Amino acid sequence: MKSYLQRILTASVYDVAEQTPLTPAANLSRRLGNDILLKREDMQPVFSFKIRGAYNKIASLTEAQREKGVICSSAGNHAQGVALSAKQLGIRATIVMPRTTPAIKVDAVRNFGGRVVLHGDNYDAAKAHAEKLVDERGLTYIPPYDDPAVIAGQGTVGMEILSQHPRPIDAVFVPVGGGGLIAGIAAYIKQLRPDIRVIAVEPEDAPTLERAMATGRRVTLDDVGIFADGVAVRQIGEETFRVCRELVDECMLVSTDEICAGIKDIFEDTRTVMEPAGALAVAGIKKYVERTGARGETLIGINCGANMNFSRLAHVAERAELGEHREAVLAVTIPERPGSFREFCETIGNRSITEFNYRYAHADEAHVFAGIGLNDGLDERDEVVAALEAKGYPVLDLTEDEMSKVHVRHMVGGRGHNVDHEVLYHVRFPERPGALLNFLKRLGRRWNISLFHYRNHGADYGRVLVGIQVPPDQRARFEESLDKLGYPYRNESDNPAYALFLS
Repeated sequence: MKSYLQRILTASVYDVAEQTPLTPAANLSRRLGNDILLKREDMQPVFSFKIRGAYNKIASLTEAQREKGVICSSAGNHAQGVALSAKQLGIRATIVMPRTTPAIKVDAVRNFGGRVVLHGDNYDAAKAHAEKLVDERGLTYIPPYDDPAVIAGQGTVGMEILSQHPRPIDAVFVPVGGGGLIAGIAAYIKQLRPDIRVIAVEPEDAPTLERAMATGRRVTLDDVGIFADGVAVRQIGEETFRVCRELVDECMLVSTDEICAGIKDIFEDTRTVMEPAGALAVAGIKKYVERTGARGETLIGINCGANMNFSRLAHVAERAELGEHREAVLAVTIPERPGSFREFCETIGNRSITEFNYRYAHADEAHVFAGIGLNDGLDERDEVVAALEAKGYPVLDLTEDEMSKVHVRHMVGGRGHNVDHEVLYHVRFPERPGALLNFLKRLGRRWNISLFHYRNHGADYGRVLVGIQVPPDQRARFEESLDKLGYPYRNESDNPAYALFLS
């Protein structure tokens, strides 16, 4: 390991990489009762730490190797790091990317000066083609993690941490994919400050290092989840595992919901949106504090990247509250009669209802898919379930059910059968506790709700789509009730989408 210490101290990274700040996470520190610091690798020119290892490797090449050019296979941050590093050194770079790579990433590599070759439908096909071009053209392959020069470049993150925070540090939490970042950080920190714990954090569906540490050998996973695509690696590197096996203290696994909650936490402290892999460390810190009850410790998380696809933001926002244990997702059976929705909401109490989906299906009972806002986590979720069951409502807790969270919540409803005199209204009301209950109270017990869809979107106003069984001779009186409520509304009964999919 002494050779790594020398390699890191002499690494050539700062011609292109930045010494990123170690930022206090004030809100998160206050909530967790510990001093949380974030190493802001999202602030690199390519929004990721990958620039360090790529530049250090390319800078070490001979003149002959530089003349022929370099190549890598990547669909993400490594590609951008290689492209910018090669441009800085005046070297031709070829980047082989799968044809399925999002256009934003392809464009980013081109903007950094890389020549992009799109090949295959996945990373393995792209890598095989890159290796073929190495043989045909004599290009030098720049590996993403399993190389001493790359590991040393990433190790400068650890060097900066100890320089920026010479005071006591209890643990450093590092995201892990192929292992280059944690191997470099551990190789530096453990030789100078062996008292600091180095903790690996991986997604539950990509436990590459955790599985290898448990078995004592490198394991090739059959499949890995791709939500945190920056660490979606099926096998830890050979050299990185050699280092990690000796120096890493612990491996932690976190769920997709916990990663999404971590993205939200970092945003609230920095106003920056991490990619999923970039929030792994914070998710790990929170789980560590919850498990150990740590208080007053100094914990550092590596924000390793911020190359987030904009299309993912809706999914992240939807799952973050679940990851924080601030929302329960329940299926509740209630009587099919006027006023039952109101009674259900009164049982929930003064808690926010984050989602409420229902479609008339049976004359005797209704199945409601509801999201309930929580303030005190898992204990409060148990309290809500107990309160509903005490009122005689059958309850199914779906908070941990992946199919329900990804699919079923968006499919509740469908066409109504034998729903007489149904009219459809879109209603807007102020997004505050009690507004939804006030709306239901105004409807009273006179008319039966046959369709209900509501989801809190974080805006100032909530929006409800409601179907109500109102005989024609009572519709004027019904709209008078809506007028007295004072919420803006419009009749959607003639909307063609209603006719096609709901009525």
